[in-house]
Amino acid sequence: LSHVHSIIGTRTAQLCSSMGLVCSAPKVYKPAAEVDLGPDSDEHYISPNVKAPRVAGLPVKMFAWVLETPVLGPLLLYVLKKDNLVNKLVSDADIPEPPLFTPTHTWQDIPEQNVSLAKPGWSPAARAQEAIDCLPDLADPSSPGFRRWKIRDFAKAYSSGEITPVMVARRFLAAVEECSGPDLNMALFISYDPEDIVRQAEESTLRYQQGAPLSAMDGVLVAVKDEIDCLPYQTTGGTSWLGKMRPCVADAACVAQLRACGAVLAGKTNMHELGAGTSGINPHHGSTRNPYHTARVSGGSSGGSAAAVCAGLCPVALGADGGGSVRMPAALCGVVGFKPTAGRLSNSGLLPLNWTVGVPGILAATVEDALIAYAAMVDQSRPAHSQPQLNLPMLTSTHCMPNIRLARYGKWFNDSSDNIRGCCDKALQILRAHYGWETVDVTVPEVEEMRLAHYVTMGAECSASLAAKYLEKLDKSEIGWDVRIALSAYGSFSSRAYLNAQRIRNRQMYFHNKIFETADAIVTPMTGVTAYALQDDALRTGELDYINAAAISRYSIAGNFLGLPAITVTVGYDRGGLPVGLQFIGRPWAEATLLHLAYAMQEACSKSCRKPMVSFDLLSKKE
Repeated sequence: LSHVHSIIGTRTAQLCSSMGLVCSAPKVYKPAAEVDLGPDSDEHYISPNVKAPRVAGLPVKMFAWVLETPVLGPLLLYVLKKDNLVNKLVSDADIPEPPLFTPTHTWQDIPEQNVSLAKPGWSPAARAQEAIDCLPDLADPSSPGFRRWKIRDFAKAYSSGEITPVMVARRFLAAVEECSGPDLNMALFISYDPEDIVRQAEESTLRYQQGAPLSAMDGVLVAVKDEIDCLPYQTTGGTSWLGKMRPCVADAACVAQLRACGAVLAGKTNMHELGAGTSGINPHHGSTRNPYHTARVSGGSSGGSAAAVCAGLCPVALGADGGGSVRMPAALCGVVGFKPTAGRLSNSGLLPLNWTVGVPGILAATVEDALIAYAAMVDQSRPAHSQPQLNLPMLTSTHCMPNIRLARYGKWFNDSSDNIRGCCDKALQILRAHYGWETVDVTVPEVEEMRLAHYVTMGAECSASLAAKYLEKLDKSEIGWDVRIALSAYGSFSSRAYLNAQRIRNRQMYFHNKIFETADAIVTPMTGVTAYALQDDALRTGELDYINAAAISRYSIAGNFLGLPAITVTVGYDRGGLPVGLQFIGRPWAEATLLHLAYAMQEACSKSCRKPMVSFDLLSKKE
């Protein structure tokens, strides 16, 4: 493969030379230890230099056709990568560090404040109960303002007998049918089985009637992104073909743990095809719409899960996060998006689309719900001596946490829309006023270089994972036009590009570890823009909107490329009423601290929470 890419690269360079295209000199990196991370560093910040206009409909088909031709395709890819600085900053760069191929972290016993230590060997239900014991009392449901129902609200209603899991399951099915109708056309789910959902709910109802629920999650609806195995469904990855070629024979590990807690698995949510986009537009299964404004995108690739939680169909949904695919749609849809440290949750049963950056993640109505689901799903299958310690945050005492330091890189933080910048700045002021937490200025170097290195890594791994086993056996007409373009780009990266991307990973790991020596978390906006318009010409072909894609993914990369835990919570709304998310990126294995920070932020902003345009109340006492 590298030989083929070398031939393509040589031919392309010759073509460019004959056409008068001059390549700029590749970047020569100085050793990471010599880079200044202080607030007054002279490190240059590069904002994504994306100039390509948005393309959809027939032009997308034409673009895909050109990319797939033997001569014009490599030439066009070369020009595109040159324009996006991939060659200069990654492929051809001179980087002194050795490559780091996986973002693995050894366990470091860094003390976390106000935590409860979960014992190894506890069952998923026992861990979920321990998480519940860390939570403050439920708020009065009659208090003014909009609030989403939490896991504990469902458990309380079921225990009282006023409402049963069967009643909620039937309301859920009616709501999904309404969402799928022509008036809303939300495209939240790829598949759901009413008979299976009701069967699970009936079993849960019986357990409550016998006074023996498996856990507080018993009977609680949980939706699953269609990138994660969950019986009785096939896993399509958002395609029209993968479910036929790769049978699903067992639940993914994280799904099995939730099932052991009695959760009602409510079907497979929609996603951007193969996770290869940030909009949630899917020509095969419909384009997921944002419940806050149905003419706007949900984000991707876990858009169906984010929108289902936002609309009140479930308090928790599972997603997969390879480049912000949980956190970006969570921010656009105004819910919590949580990606733990790489290795904290098992990847077993997750499509291996990009194995060094992709992990399961959680979308939730509230931080409390994210904590309960996380506690239940933690992978404790490794031997005790190699098992990272599991701290659960005692959210009853979040307000008592002094001396929290949040690192902020001003040039990066401010590279967002005015609305987002204003909301996020105000959020940090609130944290300082309420809790005395300090924001410290730092420099996070080479942010754009990291974004491009992650793209090379993700693309190369996706291509290697799918090409021989699936793509070479497919008729290309079965793949969406926008994804055909992405796959053409993914398959063009050379072995040198991949190796250099891993060298950049090593540098970034060093930079972030140094920043975490003096800060508890790095704080950024979650996205550079709020949910943008879903346009009709993209519904059948997808779209190429690299300007919005680069803005949406601007802050998401470190969590995946470096395997760091990260979480986003809503801190306000733009002038059009669309949600704005703030992100905390934490030290490896410091999920408890991140959940404390996110909970503090959530509570400080709770009175300003707005109800989505599409919203369902599954616990209503009115039939």
